[in-house]
Amino acid sequence: MGIQDQIAVLPDTPGFRHHTASSGRLACVPWRRLEQDLEAWDALALNASEPNPFFESWYLLPSLRHLSPGHEVMILRLDLDGQLAGILPIVRASRYYRWPIPNISSWVHDNAFCGLPLVWHGAETVFWQAILDWADGHVGTGLFLHLQGLTGPGPLRAALDTVLEQTGRHAETVHFEERAMLASDLASETYWEASLATKKRKELRRQANRLSDLGELRFHRTEGIADIDQWCADFLKLEQSGWKGRAGSALACDKGTAALFRQSLPGAARRGRLERAALTLDGRPIAMLATFLAPPGAFSYKTAFDEVYARYSPGVLLQRENLCRPEQPGVGWRDSCASADHPMIDHIWRERRQVSRLSIAIGGRVRRAAFRQIVRRETARQSAGNRP
Repeated sequence: MGIQDQIAVLPDTPGFRHHTASSGRLACVPWRRLEQDLEAWDALALNASEPNPFFESWYLLPSLRHLSPGHEVMILRLDLDGQLAGILPIVRASRYYRWPIPNISSWVHDNAFCGLPLVWHGAETVFWQAILDWADGHVGTGLFLHLQGLTGPGPLRAALDTVLEQTGRHAETVHFEERAMLASDLASETYWEASLATKKRKELRRQANRLSDLGELRFHRTEGIADIDQWCADFLKLEQSGWKGRAGSALACDKGTAALFRQSLPGAARRGRLERAALTLDGRPIAMLATFLAPPGAFSYKTAFDEVYARYSPGVLLQRENLCRPEQPGVGWRDSCASADHPMIDHIWRERRQVSRLSIAIGGRVRRAAFRQIVRRETARQSAGNRP
């Protein structure tokens, strides 16, 4: 099933807007319970208020299987009228980054680049009301609720802010950054010319010509499941051959992240949620890019290039070709998933996406007073240039 076939698979449910938190059912369940509800989970992903492929079944399940040892990850799931209407993975953490402060935190690992919960459109307010009510009643030793990888602005953050304001609940943005995204109505050539100076574009054309002198240079774009295992193997080998391999941060350097990559990409491809791009020289990949498709957005998951050809900028040449790809139905923007101030993509994609971490007061008066002291000290440290 392709992306165009998935959009609006299920009927709209405007009635969710008239629900209250008390009319739904929020449960905290072991993550393996969701394996029994894959159809409902996939339906939720296709009808989510905002997309997050990293919390879809084909990505979150292999993440939990391979990357969560030592973490008792639970799922907060909201059901409305018998329909799965929201999910958020959480952990009870004994530490808050490097500080011994217990908290309830959303679970986001290093290779998940968005932490927004999956929430059926129209159920945003009900979801956040239910989450905060649950947190108040199940605080345990946690001093606050910590939400990671929130992107915005958008309907989910707007609904959360409304609930916080209506309930007078204190919350603090404890980390904020912006990363590159592509969100423009300009034609690809016009956008490219606006992004890079004439001298730089001329240099890239020269590099492409020099690279072509070495052999047959081709750009490939694939969306289906064909040859996915070989593509994954080629990517893992290419990424490990470069600086990430030397630093030990390449996916193939760890059995868990390698297994996540090999399992999640076929899962995405079977659902029409994967776009693969590669630049090959005489049939051998020298730059590769895996993108998750989640209308109305897309997420540039992983990219790698052969450093043997670094002088020819194969990664930039791949992005140039990718910019000229045919438009995906229903996809209006692309998230780079890159670090802030990325030296390459920041100069090509000019729009920016906000990413933040939010801490929220929970429990009774004493706990909330303690929370105010914690976030006051944390924001003071950040103002002084220290990270949590």
